[in-house]
Amino acid sequence: MFISADNSPPSFKDFTLVMPAVAVGNVGQLAVDLIVSTLNMNRVGYIHTDCLIPMAGNNPYATCKEDAEEMHTPGEVYTAPELKLAVLQIRAPIIQTKSKKFRQLIMSWIKASGFSRTVVLSSSHAYQRDDRQMEGVPLRYLITPSLLKVSADALKELGWREMERVPAFLGLTDTNAEPRLCIPGGGITKGLYTDSCSEDLPLAVLLLFCSEGDNIPDAFTLVNHLNDWLHLLDNPAQEPNKWKIPTSWSLLFGSGIPPALF
Repeated sequence: MFISADNSPPSFKDFTLVMPAVAVGNVGQLAVDLIVSTLNMNRVGYIHTDCLIPMAGNNPYATCKEDAEEMHTPGEVYTAPELKLAVLQIRAPIIQTKSKKFRQLIMSWIKASGFSRTVVLSSSHAYQRDDRQMEGVPLRYLITPSLLKVSADALKELGWREMERVPAFLGLTDTNAEPRLCIPGGGITKGLYTDSCSEDLPLAVLLLFCSEGDNIPDAFTLVNHLNDWLHLLDNPAQEPNKWKIPTSWSLLFGSGIPPALF
């Protein structure tokens, strides 16, 4: 459930919600970090649930020593009211046996909050692509019928490719078998999408094919594609340094090599 940070709960009516899926390379979470840090978004509450692995830490977006001492949790909500934008950042893995419960929790919150649309930022294993998915840029999208009604022209202008359906058994050409949606390494991405289709919710998925490693470039690629649609910044493609890297990224790969080793 959503717990407000203030006495009066915020209104999300007609806001766009952007959230990550905990997926390969953590690309969606890194992209959300860039959005929160760059737009200097305010934390308005958090998601209280037993579906995420419990954790706590310092402020990942600290700009001074006082800010760094704030305690932060695995699921937090940030807003930029002037853009009618809300962001849910997820910082811990979803407990495997509670994946469905977490999806239901998120879906209920989305419906109760009155978001105009939800965009899920995700990723999928690059090594499990089929031949068609290896063509063009590694970005793919999915969109529910209710959001397609109002976003078809924008998507056509962007020229993105929809996530291809693949054969149920790769390598076998059974003309009677219906292709299926497969997002290996995508966490709850597929479940959120299919649930939203069933419940007629306006939701889109933007995902990037990638591999585990240094996924910072993938995060920049994904957030730039998102910006092409939502226009969060003016033109970051011409000014790549416009996205503000949060201070927590300095510890992304741990501390430096101890000089004592040499």
